[in-house]
Amino acid sequence: MIFSSENDPIPVTCLVLFDKGKVLAAQRSKKMDLPMQWEFPGGKVELGESEEFCLNREIQEELGIQIRIIEKLGQFDHLYSATKLIRLIPFLAVWDSGQLNILEHRQIRWIDKAELKNLDWAEADLPIVAKLEQDWVELQKKSLNYPAKN
Repeated sequence: MIFSSENDPIPVTCLVLFDKGKVLAAQRSKKMDLPMQWEFPGGKVELGESEEFCLNREIQEELGIQIRIIEKLGQFDHLYSATKLIRLIPFLAVWDSGQLNILEHRQIRWIDKAELKNLDWAEADLPIVAKLEQDWVELQKKSLNYPAKN
């Protein structure tokens, strides 16, 4: 990916990960932009990498786990300032291997559908929260029915 101007959206991938009927949420640390707000973990796509590669890299760096992507869940643009447009690209994935560790965030939490509204989400993540509220059962089924690694 090549970005031609400062006004181009900044592509940021993020993970929607279900386990035991709950979805993973991460609270940003005090040192990060948007401190103490909640998000779906992920990060910026670097030049030359695919969105899928970016998500796998970011999740390994932030959580220490390997994932397998099931599907892209669209993309959502959010304007944080006159010059900072984020294009958030969520992916539904399954936890493939590794021990879950908190390497960058303040904390992580497994939350159920009813808890989605109780967290102080980063504004860019709100459309994903809305999608989860709408498609919770379907997305959870896709995660549960995704074939095991051979």
